[in-house]
Amino acid sequence: MEHLAVAAGLAVVAVVLLCVWAVIELRSTTPLVDVRAMRHPAVAGSNLAMFVGGIGMYLLLTLITRYAQTPHGAGYGFGLTTFVAGLVLIPFSVLGFVAGKLTLRVRTRIADPLLLVGRAVVVGGGFALFAAARSDLAELFAAMGVLGFGVGGFSAAMPDVILAVTFKSETSSAMSFNYVVRSVGYSLGSAIGGLILVAGTGPGHLFLDDSAYTTAALAGIGAMAITTLTSLALARRRSSETNP
Repeated sequence: MEHLAVAAGLAVVAVVLLCVWAVIELRSTTPLVDVRAMRHPAVAGSNLAMFVGGIGMYLLLTLITRYAQTPHGAGYGFGLTTFVAGLVLIPFSVLGFVAGKLTLRVRTRIADPLLLVGRAVVVGGGFALFAAARSDLAELFAAMGVLGFGVGGFSAAMPDVILAVTFKSETSSAMSFNYVVRSVGYSLGSAIGGLILVAGTGPGHLFLDDSAYTTAALAGIGAMAITTLTSLALARRRSSETNP
């Protein structure tokens, strides 16, 4: 409970600082980031999707490597060294690269908001795979591969969603803000994952209960569900604008 209280307090402080920063940027004649560029609903929705999606994406990324390094004595895990556990990230990187390349080819046939929807569902699938099957090392590789494919495609489709509704003079601010939102989402996802694991560690226990990983995976699925719904709203808005 103490850890949760500290985390909640830090979250409140972060929100207050964010509000103060936004007010300063709005009042500045030469703002570092033009917050007014976020006024378009599509841009605001894209940032919301990126923020929540970022939380989910990085949540699983940090969990799987930790799970792989857990000694067999805990009743689960594979007892891998840090170096070998790092190899689990290879499918993430490779399929993320492939997804980015494929997105460039299919975006001429599928609207970018719909691509966001599809990739968010794929990331959610990675969480579901990890929640349901992680007793074999190959299953961890598969989950990381699915995650990488979803993350790579999602990140590749996001810029065009924003640029399509942003004035050229505001492009830099809009994209910079989105990158910041993504980084904050990644950091928050890592922190949430850590909190869930701490909460799943019983008093006096060295290792956490295996069910904590399932709880974290379910939290990630929830985050990607929100991301999917937000992306669907963006797709519907784009469709109504192009087909009045």
